[in-house]
Parts: sequence; C-alpha cells; structure tokens
Amino acid sequence: MHYGESAELTMLRESVASVANDFGSDYFLRTARAGDKTDELWAALAKPGFLGVSVPEEYGGGGGGITELAVVVEETAAAGCPLVLLMVSPAICGTVLARFGSTAQKEEWLPGIADGTVKMAFAITEPDAGSNTQAITTTATRTADGWSLKGTKYYISGVDEAAAILVVAATRDESGAPLGISLFIVPVEAPGLRRSVIPMEIVAPEKQFTLFFDDVVIPHAAVVGEVGKGFRSVFEGLNPERITGAAIETGIGRYALEQATRYGRERSVWGAPIGTHQGLSHPLAAAKIELELARLMMWKAAALHDAREDASEAANMAKYAAAEAGLRCLDQAIQMHGGNGLASEYALAPYWGLARLMRIAPVSREMVLNHIAQHSLQLPKSYGSVR
Repeated sequence: MHYGESAELTMLRESVASVANDFGSDYFLRTARAGDKTDELWAALAKPGFLGVSVPEEYGGGGGGITELAVVVEETAAAGCPLVLLMVSPAICGTVLARFGSTAQKEEWLPGIADGTVKMAFAITEPDAGSNTQAITTTATRTADGWSLKGTKYYISGVDEAAAILVVAATRDESGAPLGISLFIVPVEAPGLRRSVIPMEIVAPEKQFTLFFDDVVIPHAAVVGEVGKGFRSVFEGLNPERITGAAIETGIGRYALEQATRYGRERSVWGAPIGTHQGLSHPLAAAKIELELARLMMWKAAALHDAREDASEAANMAKYAAAEAGLRCLDQAIQMHGGNGLASEYALAPYWGLARLMRIAPVSREMVLNHIAQHSLQLPKSYGSVR
C-alpha cells in the first residue's frame, strides 16, 4: 500500500499554492470584510483549470477526481483563502451532475463549472428538518408542464453568486401521492423564488441565505436522475462535500501552524525564542500530529470515492477529524501569539468562525458519531426511533 503522493499531484499542489499565495490572507480578509466576492482569486484558479480538475474531460474539465479537487481546496485554504463555494459548486453539484445528470444537463452546466464561469449552489437543509433529510417538507408536485416547487430552504451558501441551485425536494404526482426524494436544477432568477440573507458572525465572502419557493415552476428536464431516487444522488454528492470540507479545515490548520511556528521562532522572551518553551511547542506538535492523521483519512476517503467504492465511513471520519484538528491548530496558534493572536495584524482570529462552523456543517460532529456508532460499530440506532 502506497501512501506517497504522485509527482502529478505534487505538481498540482505546488501550482495551486503559487496562485493562492499571490492573494493570501490580506486579500481574503479585506474582501470578505468589505462584503465583496473573491472573484479575482476564483478567476485566477479557473485560468489554469484548477476549478475543473474533477470535471470529466469531455465537458472541459481535468478528468481527475475528488482527490485532485481536495488538493485545490486545501492549498487555497492553506494560503489563507478558504473558499466554501469550492466545496459546493464543483464538489457537490459537479459530482452529482457528472454521475446522474442527463446529457443535456451535463452539456449545459459542467463546462461552466469547469472553467469557473458558472457557480451552482446546493439546497438541502430546512428550518425544521435539520440533519433529518427524511423530514424535508419542500415539495415538488408534478403538473402537465413540469413541476411546481414549494417550501423553504435554510443556510444555503453563495446563492447570490450562483446561476442555479441544485434543490432536494420531496416529489408528488398530480394527485398528491408521494414519489420520493428528487433533485432539481432551479435557476436563481426563477419566478417565485425569493431569498433572504442570514446575518452571520463569520468572516467569509460567501453569504448564507434562506430560500422561499412559492410555486416555482420548473420543466420536466430540470429533474436530475430518476424521479423519487434522489437520495442516492444526494449521498453521492455529500461524500465529496465532506471530503472537501475536511480539506478546508486541514488547510486552515496548516495556515495556522505556519503562522504559529514563524512567530515561535521570531518572538523572544527572556533571551530565547518562545518556541523553545515546551509549554508552547508541545501543544503545537500535538496539533500537527492530529492534523496529519486527519489528512491521511481525508486522502483515504478521496481515494475510495474516486475508485467508486463506499466512502461514507471514511468521508465522515475525515470530516470529523479534520474539524477537530483544524480548530485545535488555530486555537494553539492564537495561544502561541498571546494577545497578538486576537490582533488584526496577525490574521488568525478571523478564521475561527469558519473553522468552528465546520464542526457543525456540513454534517455535525454528533451526526458523524451517530453514523459511526450505527454503521461501523453495528450499535442500535440512537436517533429517529419512535419512543
């Protein structure tokens, strides 16, 4: 079993890092705080084809997999520029469309996702459903001309940057009989679709939205995959989401450790660099160990997904481990800096909100533990049962 990285993957990593480092934390934080979009960085990543590394070649992509996309996500975050929409547009939507989309859907959407000219959002969560996808109440009712979509979605990222939204909805036939869960491509400008920004205490360029679907009419051709069999399609997209979510966290962790070790070498107290003190160096060393362990699980999950094997356990474990490790790296980096860890000059504290969010979404640490307990350890299901 080989754990090393191929020359091609190393070259991709170095190339992405070169682009992202030209922007860095100053650009990212300045842009996010101003409420602007990281369009310049997105375009710079698109030009060499980095945004489309996981899109099939016949649609303008690089023909790689989630392994390659995770490299792009991680290196961008490690440069101080974590981009949530990388986790959404190419990872979730690109994967689902490539595997389940019709030929017409692939031809319409994948080239734009690959070259960065099109972004797509993903809408599954709802105010009253939370992690329980079985409780989705957004419904699509079949009509003579297509579908009528009604309902509300919550915490949907980057809708103001997207051309369309991949929506998960419960489907019904003309009589109202249930057909199961289905996926739909909904243009953001569709009549009857409204959005409202959710104010967030997170420094990030991507905004969060509540979406309201009020009899949004969409054609039959908007269905992705088979009607009523959307759960399979959804979970094919959620594993890449969790893997690239792990990549954001490991990137943030690497960024934080880089800042901490530089400070530990340069800052002197009592005649010696503070990095010589074990009270500061050992917690950083432990954080580094945890980070590298999380990265190993992330690469395992990506490899399983790209081999079309079951990656659900590894993807959940990677997401869990990376969220814990990334947050610990950031916390220890702030501690290494003392009061300076909260100073704007040192660009650490602004990343805490996003790093902390990743313990909640995509998929909370509690739901990961439920999954591992039930599916990996074969313990009785601990949630969703009637009492």
